[in-house]
Amino acid sequence: MSAHLQATGSAYFISKETAKLEKHTLSVLVDNEPGVLARVIGLFSGRGYNIESLTVSETEHEKHLSRITIVTSGTHHVLEQIKHQLERIVPVHRVVDLTVLADDLGNGTPLERELALVKVTGTGEARVEALRLADAFRAKVIDANTEHFIFEITGKSSKIDQFIAIMKPLGLVEICRTGIAAMNRGPQGM
Repeated sequence: MSAHLQATGSAYFISKETAKLEKHTLSVLVDNEPGVLARVIGLFSGRGYNIESLTVSETEHEKHLSRITIVTSGTHHVLEQIKHQLERIVPVHRVVDLTVLADDLGNGTPLERELALVKVTGTGEARVEALRLADAFRAKVIDANTEHFIFEITGKSSKIDQFIAIMKPLGLVEICRTGIAAMNRGPQGM
């Protein structure tokens, strides 16, 4: 067994070295009750799966249902295992692999958006440049004084990554990101 594929108890190492890693977005509909998120996260950590992004919110108040959006990576086999194991957790109502569904529907990829709050300090030219670039990225100023700005920016994760990279030399101080919210195009629901 090669050094980078040593057994760790993770299903990532069951697949052959040639298996391609894929990034998928899963949408999980669950009962909104204490401990559900911990059980879902426990499934990932207990099997050595990685979560790249996680968002949770109640989406159907009357039915007490929440939607968990998880972005994870793995081989096709590992992603199928994750989906099947999530489906077996008792308070889980439905698991949809949005990446596979979008591909099946001919939509390419699911619609994915993220929100970030970005704090930038600076004076003079750096301050003016930060405002100019924020406008180009359609970031809103939601708090400002003579020493700093807090920008709100929404969009694809790559757009937010670019905005953060551009703000670093201009006085980036702090970042808060929500994680990805996603759904598929078309008239059908989850």
